[in-house]
Amino acid sequence: MFPIRDENPHFLTPLVTQALIAANVLAWALVQGLGQDPQLANSVCTLGLIPGELLQRLPAGTAFPLGEGVACVIQAGPAWHTTVTSMFMHGGWLHLIGNMWFLWIFGNNVEDSMGHARFLLFYLLCGLAAAALQVFSQPDSGVPMVGASGAIGGVMGAYVVLYPRVRVHMLVMLGFYVRTIIVPASFMLGYWFLLQLIGGAVSLGRAGSGVAFWAHVGGFAAGAVLVLLFRNPELVARHPAHGWRRT
Repeated sequence: MFPIRDENPHFLTPLVTQALIAANVLAWALVQGLGQDPQLANSVCTLGLIPGELLQRLPAGTAFPLGEGVACVIQAGPAWHTTVTSMFMHGGWLHLIGNMWFLWIFGNNVEDSMGHARFLLFYLLCGLAAAALQVFSQPDSGVPMVGASGAIGGVMGAYVVLYPRVRVHMLVMLGFYVRTIIVPASFMLGYWFLLQLIGGAVSLGRAGSGVAFWAHVGGFAAGAVLVLLFRNPELVARHPAHGWRRT
């Protein structure tokens, strides 16, 4: 299932959501060479978050294959900056487009609930929480973690707390069977979160599953909690369908 749109108006111009999307696209174009090597591989290795490097659990100089003819070399000293830079790096076109689509659909209404400055801080904190849980789950991993999906998971966690009854239009594809359905946000986002929990449980103990499931879980959980501190009740109340009660 893939979200197409929601039935939730926004009242503020989503300046931070737009700026975050622009920053990710610019990073993809200018830093990652639009997915072309060697820029892509270099950016993933130097700006992606490597748990074993961050925690100094891997010896400096250790090389981990990233792909055919490409390897990430562990550097001496923890690269703390990667906890932030990794949020703006992606592994491919579909990775980038999918993340930005989710950010646009759900980010504008979450930004609408707390204002621009609060939303930016909220987004970054969710990304840091996502990185922390992923590092905790695989502290010896030499696989770089890249992508905005942990922070966007926080946005989705906030959305389900704020607007659980909002109708979300979904595209369902089962082989040749394609149709659209409409479901409550609580169903769509709850289903997504359940998939991340299952994927995370399966990935435990593996060297690298290719998907940072626990980052998604950590971001979602952080967003669901932090939104209670960051939301502005007056801004939330402007939305026709907020909370569980029907007015």
